Amino acid sequence: MVYLTRVEHFNAAHKLWNPSWSPEKNNEIFGKCANENWHGHNYEIHVTIKGETQKETGFIFNAKRLSAIINEYVCDKLDHKNLNLDVDFIKGEFTTAENLTIKIWEQLQPVLQAESVQLHCVKLFETPRIYVEYYG
Repeated sequence: MVYLTRVEHFNAAHKLWNPSWSPEKNNEIFGKCANENWHGHNYEIHVTIKGETQKETGFIFNAKRLSAIINEYVCDKLDHKNLNLDVDFIKGEFTTAENLTIKIWEQLQPVLQAESVQLHCVKLFETPRIYVEYYG
């Protein structure tokens, strides 16, 4: 089995806020992420697929095509957006890195499956020191 990872990036704003809590509790739990005026991140996404190499190309999948898919179905929908307000596929969810990573998987998995590609992992870096990995 061979694994191929493509790295892309996007910038987005969000706010973590539980409307059933007081402002004090939101600030206690979410800290700076509860800023009423939002805050942003320079996200980095690592999408890993797996498979066997093709005799005709030596690839498991064309990395340029993988980049195009990630950009069309994920980055173009997230880049320079407010995750809480502008992104249909995460509406109504807490816009944590954990939830966003799962939602990104859900965007990519059917598209890659239709291309006969097996999605292995989505890794999302919210900061250089915080990232989430999701394996479906």
